[in-house]
Amino acid sequence: MAAAKKAAAARERPLLNANFVVEIGAGKAGGFAAVVFGAFTAKPGAALPSVGATATAPLADRVLLRRGATGALDLYAWWRQARDGRAPPRRTVTVKLLADDHATVRMTWRLRNARPVSLAYSPLDALDGSVLMETIELAFDDVEIAAA
Repeated sequence: MAAAKKAAAARERPLLNANFVVEIGAGKAGGFAAVVFGAFTAKPGAALPSVGATATAPLADRVLLRRGATGALDLYAWWRQARDGRAPPRRTVTVKLLADDHATVRMTWRLRNARPVSLAYSPLDALDGSVLMETIELAFDDVEIAAA
């Protein structure tokens, strides 16, 4: 994984996690409500081997993207290509953490060669009545982190 490009400017308070945008591929924002990063692991050949990794199939890093289901089938179509054994297009996924003004980017995570691993939906429950959530799990080959 690429090292952080530059150190973040000194701050008195930690960054808040509520304002962000996700871009999948060519700048398309996905309207996601949550991004859950898995642990960024060392690649095989590094000092500590990844558990479950082999020389031919390294353990990939993962991220979960969650959004309210709207009936859009873009994530389903991407995932279905992988499920059906057709190589889905690998994409660059960019997550930008925004400042309170929603314009200034504080941190960026760029996930290279991202591809779908799983697609899930929250339970349908007539007694609950909450938002139906769509979750896609992506594997990726590399992450580049930058801070402003």
